[in-house]
Amino acid sequence: MKNLLILILFVTNFGIFAQKNSNKEALISAQAFLKTLDNEKLSKAFLPYETEERRNWFFVPIERKGLPLMDMNESQRDAALKLIKASVSESAGKTTLSIMQLEVILKQIEKLPLESNRRHPGKFYFSIFGTPDAQKLWGWRIEGHHISLNFSSENGKIISGTPLFLGSNPAIVPEGYPEAGKQLIKQEEILGLDLLHSFTEEQLKKVIISDKSPTEILSSNSAHVLRADSLKTGISFTEMTKNQQQKLVGLISFYVERYPFGFANEFMQKIEKAGLNKLIFTWMGAKEAKIGNGGHYYRIQNPVLFIEYDNTQNNANHVHTVIRDLTNDFGEDMLRKHYEQEHKK
Repeated sequence: MKNLLILILFVTNFGIFAQKNSNKEALISAQAFLKTLDNEKLSKAFLPYETEERRNWFFVPIERKGLPLMDMNESQRDAALKLIKASVSESAGKTTLSIMQLEVILKQIEKLPLESNRRHPGKFYFSIFGTPDAQKLWGWRIEGHHISLNFSSENGKIISGTPLFLGSNPAIVPEGYPEAGKQLIKQEEILGLDLLHSFTEEQLKKVIISDKSPTEILSSNSAHVLRADSLKTGISFTEMTKNQQQKLVGLISFYVERYPFGFANEFMQKIEKAGLNKLIFTWMGAKEAKIGNGGHYYRIQNPVLFIEYDNTQNNANHVHTVIRDLTNDFGEDMLRKHYEQEHKK
């Protein structure tokens, strides 16, 4: 069991340990993005790091603070998209951009009038919190319908990357629409079901806590997952076979690999240090992935990690996923340490 988490990550992403956690690409991209903005647009995109708005995150189609893509010119949009690519892994970056474009198809599915902007690939907002600097504490947020990327950085490295939310509606594009059959958030479901189907009937009595799936992730858009302790139901890591443990760690790795390699490595080590034996896997709803079957949900957690997946809404064709750090969402733990160090000077 020792070093199982790191072993899985190493196997799935060979070379990860050669890359340090660095904010360099994000720093350069954020600075370049801000330089493209005039004063009016800068006033929307630039906010103090200490503002409460930094914790005001959401993933539904509502107006947000920040500068939306639809209000940017071409060079500004190019700079903004480069910040996305610098923030997450290559595969997560492609998924993020695809989620944005999915708004076009969703508008057709919902039969919205052409003049409606409720579903629009330009309604994704970019915010920079504090002055991007190699050593100073600063952060950034990229957010819109089904996307919320929240990062903090200090001393040349990324110190926080949660909450990270990615969703998809539709989960699978139906027939009769462009790119029919396309499924953006697929492997998260496949790996979750593979783990579920590996359990014995006796184990499933602990794994499945309800035959009904919740309609939403239970942590919602809270600034802090206050209910985490009350949600510790399911099967523990110690009650799994070695094969099941490997499947669970593989699933966790897939989520954490949404981040740049260096930060992903540190996050994985933090999860392991918090205790593999304290990991809990929980399932709710249907045991198979099928549109119209009521939907399904799973949760993975230990004292650091909190992952949720649900596919329930829109007749079980609408996916939400989130990764949270119970100790450091929005860089809260690092911010506290930062203030303590400042007061000692």
